[in-house]
Amino acid sequence: MDSAISEDGAGAPAERPPLHDSAANGLKIVIVGGFGVGKTTMVRAVSEIRPLNTEETMTQAGEGIDDPSAVREKTTTTIAFDFGRIGIDHRTVLYLFGAPGQERFWFLWDRLFAGTLGAVVLVDTRRLEDSWYAIDRLEQHGTPFVVARNDFGGPRHTREEIRAALDLDDEVPLIDCDARSRESSRDVLVALVDHVYGLAAAQAERAALRAEPQPQ
Repeated sequence: MDSAISEDGAGAPAERPPLHDSAANGLKIVIVGGFGVGKTTMVRAVSEIRPLNTEETMTQAGEGIDDPSAVREKTTTTIAFDFGRIGIDHRTVLYLFGAPGQERFWFLWDRLFAGTLGAVVLVDTRRLEDSWYAIDRLEQHGTPFVVARNDFGGPRHTREEIRAALDLDDEVPLIDCDARSRESSRDVLVALVDHVYGLAAAQAERAALRAEPQPQ
């Protein structure tokens, strides 16, 4: 898992580590959220291979379509998706897809969701409303997800306030993270995998209870 990736996500591995011969589970994860919440940064920070990015410089052609006003320092935007890979253990590999945040690229999301184990919804608490669409689409698809609050140094909100603002079910994990940090981003992905397997175990337990013969 060690590589030359720096904490700010700017570094990159000198070479691509090969997959372990014992790797048997390839799981697809999608990272979604509004424009400028840190999706590309998270993929860059956590990927153990040099990530594939489809960022392009924002130009005057996007005026009236894109709205970068909320993230004034951002000069690029993802136009397709970001892709990276991280090994959780010797048998499990996560393939990461960072979805584009601009509204005009949302039509790509449904295809990215196909075959997905689960999703990470990155949120910027200064712009919580930008996360509503992502959560709505995931719920419509029935895709398990966790919500990761990316630290932009803005005003702090309690977990209860964020859950209420996003109308989150109690079972949806809410995690604090720094998308620039490899360790923090990896913790988010591990939390997602644990959440998905927890849901599967609970579903299997309910199915087993329903299958038990009822007393006469």
